Amino acid sequence: MMKAVKNTTFLEVTDVRHLDDYKLWLQFNTGETRIVDLKNELIGEVYAPLKNIDYFKQCRITYNTIEWSNGADFAPEYLYELGSGNDVELNIAADLGFEYKTKKQ
Repeated sequence: MMKAVKNTTFLEVTDVRHLDDYKLWLQFNTGETRIVDLKNELIGEVYAPLKNIDYFKQCRITYNTIEWSNGADFAPEYLYELGSGNDVELNIAADLGFEYKTKKQ
């Protein structure tokens, strides 16, 4: 009897760009892109400095997700689920020169 093999690919953020306010355009290792709005996610002491928009814009990719210099980060799976596949937002991002892809494409 053969066991089904699960896809063991770990989700990773491969590119990040600031759009506006607390919105980020993210690309994942699946080739998909999402827009996340982290404005309401900045809860707790480690996220307090990110409420300063200039500091928020300084996010970078460390290992497989986004991170700030104070160590604040978000799991890539959380970002993926939080991310909008909303066509209006993705079209606005496309107008700004950001490519977007979904699994359907």
